[in-house]
Amino acid sequence: MRLSSGRDDLELVGAPIGRLYTWWRGDPLPGLPRVPGLVIEPATDLAALAAVAGHSPAVLQTRMAEGHTPYLAWLDGTPVASGWLATREAAIGELGLAFALPPGNRYLWDFVTLPPWRGRGIYPRILQDMLRRETSAQRFWVGHDLDNVASARGILKAGFVAVGEVGRLRGGGLGLVPRGQVERGAAAAALLGIPILQRTDTRSG
Repeated sequence: MRLSSGRDDLELVGAPIGRLYTWWRGDPLPGLPRVPGLVIEPATDLAALAAVAGHSPAVLQTRMAEGHTPYLAWLDGTPVASGWLATREAAIGELGLAFALPPGNRYLWDFVTLPPWRGRGIYPRILQDMLRRETSAQRFWVGHDLDNVASARGILKAGFVAVGEVGRLRGGGLGLVPRGQVERGAAAAALLGIPILQRTDTRSG
């Protein structure tokens, strides 16, 4: 892939390391068949959330105090999956990125489905439940490591679209290689606080 940034220090080094997706209010929301016995809701049972998420109640309470909303999925009365929705600030630990969320933006993160219940389509249904419940938000963002094929499938199934890949720059730091709509790629780079690298080839993203 050839990229043009106008500066040598903004050259991408190696393969991208993560991919970012978005869903904006008014985008299509694909219909997903009902999963019998599945209930998804903002988490109120911290013991059940801790058992699924693998964090102590103290960590969960700290996250909630910082503006993160936990969601919990139950299947036939058993807690089986969880995820978080950031409302004020977010961080992507694997990339070393921390950023503020403008009003109307949400970042979805730290999703877990316990092994016995994977492959049942719970992840995209949690994502869609967040989109439906967070009626005051206009833009939602979610990402994954580039090699996480299962996450990519679930995110796309929920109705999100890819906006770009994040990679390391020769001069240090990170940059975004845009995909899809120019406006959304620019919004993603602005959200993360990293430069956007323009393609010079004619292949679509």
